[in-house]
Amino acid sequence: MPSSTKVLIVGSGPAGLTAAIYAARAQLEPIIIEGEPSSTSDQPGGQLMLTTEVENFPGFRDGITGPELMVEMRAQAERFGATLQVAKVRKLDLSQRPFKAWVDNEAGDPDILADTIIIATGAVALMLGVPGEDRLLGHGLSACATCDGFFFREQKVVVVGGGDTALEEALFLTRFASSVTIVHRRDELRASKIMQERALANEKISFHWNARITEILGDSKVSGVSVVDTVTGEESVLETDGVFIAIGHQPATSLFADQLTLKANGYLEVHDGSKTSIPGVFACGDVQDDTYRQAITAAGSGCMAAIDAERFLEAEGS
Repeated sequence: MPSSTKVLIVGSGPAGLTAAIYAARAQLEPIIIEGEPSSTSDQPGGQLMLTTEVENFPGFRDGITGPELMVEMRAQAERFGATLQVAKVRKLDLSQRPFKAWVDNEAGDPDILADTIIIATGAVALMLGVPGEDRLLGHGLSACATCDGFFFREQKVVVVGGGDTALEEALFLTRFASSVTIVHRRDELRASKIMQERALANEKISFHWNARITEILGDSKVSGVSVVDTVTGEESVLETDGVFIAIGHQPATSLFADQLTLKANGYLEVHDGSKTSIPGVFACGDVQDDTYRQAITAAGSGCMAAIDAERFLEAEGS
C-alpha cells in the first residue's frame, strides 16, 4: 500500500530542506526523499555536503561547514514533523493527480502518492574527471568562486574553462587572489567579446593556452596541476594554491525531463514564483536556477515553493 502525502519533496539541499521546514510548519506533513549517499549528484544535503566552510549564509557570524549547516536544517525540518527518507526516487508519474513516485524500484505499484510535488534535485558542477578531483574537492578545489574565493587571499589560483562562466569566475577571483591563471584547452576563448576584453585587460589574469589538465596535485590540499599541451603533447606542472573548475553545470532533470518544460539549457522552467508547466508541481533551488546558484538563494526559493504548494492546496480545499 503506497504512502500518501500532501507534499512530496524530492531533494534535500538547502532548497528542499527549507521547503520542508515551511511545509511542515504549515502542518502539511511533507515527505522528503533525500537521495542516496553513494550518488554524487543526488546525495543527502546536496552540494553543500562537499563544502568545507560556508561564510556567506546569514546567521553564522563565524561561519559553518556545509555538512553542519545541512544537519541543522534537517533537524529543524524533522522538529516540525517532516518525514525524511534516505533513498532515491527512481520514477515519477506527473500525468495526473495524485502524482506517483517510485522509490524502491521502477516496477509494480508506486511507493508514494502525492497531492503536490516540490522538485529540489539541484544541479551538479561538471568536473574534469581526472585523478585527485574527488580527494581534493573542498580542499583547494572548488566549482564556485563566489562561494570560496574569499579563502584564497593573496594566493595563486587556476581557473579551468574558456566560456563566460570561467571568465566571470576569474575576474571575481582577482579581488582576492594574487594571480589567476586561466587554463584553456584551445588557443581562443568561447566567451563573449566584452568578457574577453575585461579578462585580457586585467593585470592579475594570465592564460595557459592549448592545455588540458590531467591531474590535480596535492595530498591534503591542492598544490598544483599536471597539464599536457594539446598541440605538442608536452607535459608540465603548474603550481597553484587553488583550482576552480568552470566548465558548466548539469541540472538533475532526468526524472522528469519528458514531463515538464525545460529551458534550452536543460534547467527547469518556472513561472509565477515556483510553478512548473504542470499545476501542483513546483521547483526550487539549482534545478531551476542557472544564474545565482547560491545556498541562500536556493533556500529562498525553497520557501517560495512551499508557500506556493500550500496556497495551491488551499485553493483546492485540500
